[in-house]
Amino acid sequence: MEKGSKLSGKVALITGGSRGIGAAIAKRIASDGATVAIAYRSDKTSAENVIATLAEHGSEAKAFAVDIAKPESCEQLVRDCIETYGQLDIVVNAAGVAEYRPLEKTDADHYRALFDTHVLGTLSLTRAAASAMNNPGRIVHFSSRLMDSPMPGSSVYAASKAAVSVLTLALSQELGPRGITINAVAPGLIETDMTAAAVKERGDMLRANTPLRRIGQAEDISGLVAFLVSDDARWITGRTIRADGGLL
Repeated sequence: MEKGSKLSGKVALITGGSRGIGAAIAKRIASDGATVAIAYRSDKTSAENVIATLAEHGSEAKAFAVDIAKPESCEQLVRDCIETYGQLDIVVNAAGVAEYRPLEKTDADHYRALFDTHVLGTLSLTRAAASAMNNPGRIVHFSSRLMDSPMPGSSVYAASKAAVSVLTLALSQELGPRGITINAVAPGLIETDMTAAAVKERGDMLRANTPLRRIGQAEDISGLVAFLVSDDARWITGRTIRADGGLL
């Protein structure tokens, strides 16, 4: 992981940064020169492993435990980041709950678990960060390609991710005058330890239907996020960018 300077002097906060896509984003942004704060909900060991990897490559990083479904926790997370590093320039919200249920098993608890994390979490983290961010600031949230083409059992998940995209567009109107861009990334299926079962079940079909004939990797997403938080993307805001290998 050769360290660059594109994000030198920047402090980035990444939720869901202990595993999968979030961990890949933390490593990529750190390699571009940023100081990284990783937020995780429960997997302290994985978070510490990411921190150790970054430290081995000369990157400053620290992990914080947080549940972004709780607004007060989002506020405390931002305060902790500012107290630790003195500034906040970039927020990447990769925390999420990937749970699908058929209609007959969908209930209020399932709805709240997904909407509290994806929608309330997006709103709360954006509000907390926007009041503390440097100008220019960069915020990236995660939507999903399922908002455009939901599959059976994904109704609540897809709806919550569609709400993330709408929030991103609406909030860009408020944050733009403050010098803050806000965008969302909508991945297709990405191969991580958390999606092993889905890859095994649907991998062959997706490879056949994807123009690039492969399953997406975490690094495919981290590169896109690294672009969105850089100065190269300063004229992009309010957008949801699909990253699914060209699936129709």
